[in-house]
Parts: sequence; structure tokens; C-alpha cells
Amino acid sequence: MATLKDIANRAHVSLATVSRVLNYDATMAVSDQTRHRIFEAAEALNYTKHRRDGNQRPVKHLTMVEWYSQTQEMEDLYYMSIRISIERAASAAGFIVETIYAGQLATIDEATDVIIALGKYSEPEIAQLTHITGKLIFVDFDTLGLGYDSVVTDFNYAVTDVVMQLKASGVTEIGQLLGTEQTADCERTLPDPRALPFKQALGEHYNAQFVTTADYSRQGGYQQMKQLISDLGEDLPTAFMISNDAMAIGALKALTEAHVAVPQRVQLVAFDDTSIASYAIPGLTAVHVATKHMGQAAVTLAQEAIAGDRRVAKQVTLGTRLVKRESTLF
Repeated sequence: MATLKDIANRAHVSLATVSRVLNYDATMAVSDQTRHRIFEAAEALNYTKHRRDGNQRPVKHLTMVEWYSQTQEMEDLYYMSIRISIERAASAAGFIVETIYAGQLATIDEATDVIIALGKYSEPEIAQLTHITGKLIFVDFDTLGLGYDSVVTDFNYAVTDVVMQLKASGVTEIGQLLGTEQTADCERTLPDPRALPFKQALGEHYNAQFVTTADYSRQGGYQQMKQLISDLGEDLPTAFMISNDAMAIGALKALTEAHVAVPQRVQLVAFDDTSIASYAIPGLTAVHVATKHMGQAAVTLAQEAIAGDRRVAKQVTLGTRLVKRESTLF
């Protein structure tokens, strides 16, 4: 894991600034540009340097479409982490890489050879991308049924495994902070894929009062947990599964303000395991999503699409692993 000093040196800021930004200190007066530089440095340092492929094919133009804006990326480092991995893997493979952000689909160069689209997209957005090139790869979005290559994560096993480990340690009162999101054009709302496997894994111990939904942001997690503390009081469950690191940071803040001890009274398990999970106080136990491998798999699919040797859609599904830190006792 990169140290705070490593991040400070790369971002050209002080150690104190790095520490406060990574812990989402709202009292810290720092520009969005500096904040973004710090988060990007933290994520980038998690990756080893790629070597360029010695057997380069003719140079091709790859467009990386990030469905988030740069501001949204700072709230959910998961997508920043995947974007960085795609950019690095594509450059190492010899592609000329162009990255565009939310709301910029109209600016994609029509001469691009292949598009890797990160995030969720509506039917009109997919049609717009298809008009530019039929060589499309989607990341973190299951498009196999639509006939497009995709790279996804197996959340079902991850959720079930966490619930089973908590139950084995004697914890059965488990809550869940779910996320919800919309495509950039607001045409489609996406439910949280962790909801159903969580309910199935808990079985008779599932309690709908312990489950709530907001957006995938730090503020969303904060508000969800604050409301649950107010509504449930002493009946607050003894553990929570939270759908991303940013929400978990917000929930942790709400618990701290209410003097609810973590992990002694409430244990927290987050998803994604971006850099902020390890720098939180206490450190967040998190399901590690293989963002680096997602980027590499997407670029491999892009190379296959350009080669044109395959006529059926292909999906790569990656597993996860649980990284235990101080926010749990099991």
C-alpha cells in the first residue's frame, strides 16, 4: 500500500492535506483540482507500471468513455480506479488513448477504432456509441444480452460470503446500505445488484427495517446511517454491509457523531476497497473488487474486437476477495 508521503510527493501537496482529503474532511479548504489530483495519485499508486507489448500491431485509436464527471469520480473512487487501469493497459497495448467524461459523447472522434465504455448507459446512449463504431466493450455493465462484450464483477458470491462469515461469528442482525444510480441522461435507473443476494443469504434473519437506499456518495451514506440511528435507537443492528467505500465513510461519520463504537457496537463491511478504505479511521473491512484486472480484461476484449475473429458477444466475470481491517471483529 502506498504511504501518505508517497501520495503527497506525487500530488505535490503536504502530508496533512493528503490525510484530510482522503478522510473527506469537510473543513479542509482545498480546490477540486487539488482534491482530484490527490485521489488520482492515491489510486494510481496502487498499480504497477505496465511494460509496452514488444510485438506491437499498427497503432489504433481507443476512446475511453467514463460515465461520471471528474467531480463525481472524487465521490466514488471505484470508477476512477477502473478508468486509470483501462488507460494504463490500453497505453501498454500500444493504443492511442482518448478519455472523455459524462455528457461528452458527441465529442468522440468518429475515426476511433474501438470504444471502452465505463459505467451504465441508456438505450439512446448505447445507440449513439454504436453509431460511431460497432466495436464496443462495456465495463461494470452487463450488456451480454444486448450483444456487446462486457467486463463485470461477481457480487453474488461476495455478498453471500460476507453474510456467512458474520453469521458464523454469531452476528445475525445485519443491515444494508444500498446504492441507486441513474444513467447520465437520466433515462434509466439502476438498482443495487447486492440487494437480492443479501436478502437470500440472510434468510429468516432478514429485516427490511435494517435496509435503506440512497445514492453512492459519502453524503448518501451519512444521511442513511443518521436516519437509521434516529429511527432504530438501541435496536440498531450490530453490523452493516455498505455498497461502496464512500458511503461507508459517510456512515462511519454518522456513527462517530452518535458515539456508536465501531467495531465494538457496529461492524462495517464496505465494497470496492479503493484507497480510502485503508486510510479511514478505523480502517474499513472491504470486498476488494479487481479494478486493475477489469481494465486489463477490457483492453484484451478491445484487441479481440479489432482483430474481428469472434462473432458472438463475450463476457468476462471477475471474482472478489475480502480484505479485513479494523471495522470488523470477525
